Order: sequence, then structure tokens, then C-alpha cells
Amino acid sequence: MERHLNLIKNETLPTEKRIFPRFPFSFLTFKSDASDAQTDHVFEVVDISYTGMQMLLKFGAHNYTTDSQLSGTVHWKGATINVKGTVKWINEQRLGVKFELNDTFSMALKKFLSVENAISCMRPIHGGHMGIELPANLRYWLRADGPFEVFVWSHTDHELSKFQVITMENFIEWEDGKGLKSGRVLSKRDLDTPLFQEDECVFQIDEGFDKDKLSFATKVVENVPGHYLTAEVKEFILMKLGAK
Repeated sequence: MERHLNLIKNETLPTEKRIFPRFPFSFLTFKSDASDAQTDHVFEVVDISYTGMQMLLKFGAHNYTTDSQLSGTVHWKGATINVKGTVKWINEQRLGVKFELNDTFSMALKKFLSVENAISCMRPIHGGHMGIELPANLRYWLRADGPFEVFVWSHTDHELSKFQVITMENFIEWEDGKGLKSGRVLSKRDLDTPLFQEDECVFQIDEGFDKDKLSFATKVVENVPGHYLTAEVKEFILMKLGAK
């Protein structure tokens, strides 16, 4: 099933695909203000940015239609933000919502999606304690629900081969022998296999390199707790990001 991330796509720049493991649930949720039974559900917020979000209702039914107005509260562990928006598309249990923007809300949203909140919600998925099967060459996987993930991969000799830092709809990637690139997430598609739940992500590659995306990704890595990444790996990533 296609998971649309952006309301408007620009296909003029080159795109590339990546396969990532998928975490089965999110602590980032939306609860409507409406009181009727069909909208009184808790949706998972699977993706969010400064302009909108994508929601998933795993159980039950909703009565939203395209161009429906909605309002409610997004919860992310201890943080909350009240949002208003318009449903722009519906794909079965998935909804794409465009936020109703104003200066006050935009400032509140930037604080809600801050590096500090991301780090407070981040947890390591690698290590086996969560019971999730991982690809053999994925050494580290840090996740802060929908908007923030860090993937670190290795060669068969355990030397690091590449890493990706995904911050909302943006991504930074370094790959051995190819260097850094930046881009934007255009779409995700469920791609389940007998062994893994996976996402096929389509990235739009930036022309040149986006320094703002690099700066934000660097702040995320700089603030990752020391017990989530070894000092050696963290220093290596920061060096490749140009922060060391």
C-alpha cells in the first residue's frame, strides 16, 4: 500500500529507492476533538512535517472524506500540540492532512518537532530486546516514532558502509565511496517479506547539497545519548557530516 508523505510532489529532480525495516507501531498519535463514535479514535501519526501529517487508523472505521475539516491533539510521549487541518487524500485507513497554518501554530509545531523532543522520544531498536528481526548488515537503528530515524549499516567485515538520518520528510545519507547526499522523502510503500516488515522509500535527491538538512541531521546525531551509539560510531558519523 502506498504511503504518501507529501501533498504536492516535484518530480523534476532524480529519485532513488531505499529499503528500510519498519517498526510496527508509533507512540505519536492523533485524537480528534469530535465526539461522535466514528471519529472518536486514536490514529497513529506515521509521518509529520511542518505542513501536514499522515495518519493511520489500525482498528475500527472513520467517517472522514476528502476535504473534511478536522481538529484535535497530537500526542508524542509527554508533549502535545493542538492541530487543525483539511483531509487532502484518503487511502483506506490512511489519511493525508494539510495543517491550517498561522504564525502561532507554526512556532508551536517547530517546538513540538524540535531535536530536544525527538531525542527524548528516541529509543534503540537494534540489540534484539524488542523482538524485531533486522537485516544482517544493519548495526544500529534509532527511532523517535514518525519523524526521526537513524540507520547505520556495515560491510561484512563490520566496517561502516553507510548511514541515513531521516528528519521528518528530509534525509541525509552517507555511503562509503560515494559520500554525502541530501534529499526529500516522496513516498513509502509497504513491502513485507517472509522475514521482515519493510518500507520501500522513494527519495528525491537534491541538486547540490542542502546545508539546512545537514545542520538539522547533525544536531540530532550530536544529541543522541551515548549509550545508544558507541563513541566511535557517533564520532565517525559526525565526522562524515562535517561536524568533527
